[in-house]
Amino acid sequence: FPQQLNITSYRAIDLAIITLEVFVGMWINAFIVCVLCIDWVKKKTLNSNEKILLLLGCSRICYLSFTGIYRFLSMITHIKLYVQTIRQLIRSLASFFNYTNLWVSACLCGFYCIKIANFRNSFFIYLKVKIDRMVPWLLLGSEILALAISIILSDFPGTLQRNNITSTGQGNFWEVAIRKDKQLFSSFLLSGFVYATSFLAVMFSAVFLLFSLWRHKRTMRTGSMKDLSMDAHIRAMKSVLSFLVMYSINFVCLVLTKIYGTKKENIMTLLLYIYLCAFPGIHSLILIFSNPKLEKTLLQILSCVKCE
Repeated sequence: FPQQLNITSYRAIDLAIITLEVFVGMWINAFIVCVLCIDWVKKKTLNSNEKILLLLGCSRICYLSFTGIYRFLSMITHIKLYVQTIRQLIRSLASFFNYTNLWVSACLCGFYCIKIANFRNSFFIYLKVKIDRMVPWLLLGSEILALAISIILSDFPGTLQRNNITSTGQGNFWEVAIRKDKQLFSSFLLSGFVYATSFLAVMFSAVFLLFSLWRHKRTMRTGSMKDLSMDAHIRAMKSVLSFLVMYSINFVCLVLTKIYGTKKENIMTLLLYIYLCAFPGIHSLILIFSNPKLEKTLLQILSCVKCE
């Protein structure tokens, strides 16, 4: 009875905290999407930065929605017959939007780096000139690659279950273990590819921006006036460095979920999911305060609410 009580308490805490984080994160990202859509209707166009932010906000809303539904269905254990298939579908959709979220946010950091950093390399100059045309294709490629990987990974649980049934019926338990380890390792490699590529993109963007800022500051050492390029460097560095810190923690948590994911009702698993669900909301909040238009709109709304 005490063990059953502990499991029930764990599930209740898990559901309550993650539901709160999902609710807050969805509101934060819905604010970004609404502001950009209203501006899109007014101007009839969006710049590259706004396109990335719009897709990022939409993918995070969908990711948080499906994550919240999946965590809720995970609490339902007494109607597994038809819930299992629904859970698998929702988990695949959550994975797809999570991969999209990681790659699109990495594209945003790379976009900041290419637009603001100053290097005389011919390839970097070419990227700076062509980046606005490349953004839609980068976003489309991120979506297609995320969809492909999520479809491949969604078939792993079914494959494992079919192999277990076939091999167990024949008594080949050793073959079951080997096959299961290979498939889990392949799943880990594919997920790790997504996590590693997004993390490396953010890390290299931060390093290049930092080096560009150092070079620009050295050339401006004799001048006493601050120029616009220096201000842009500093604003971008604050954003990208904050992204880098959060992505570093997020990367570690994503890897640990693969290690602790098979352990049910574990306190480490709970802490990992709490951070992973909080990441889209906190990161988007940083994006709001690093974007003058979004920050101004938010402050206007808050001032109106305060007056009322």
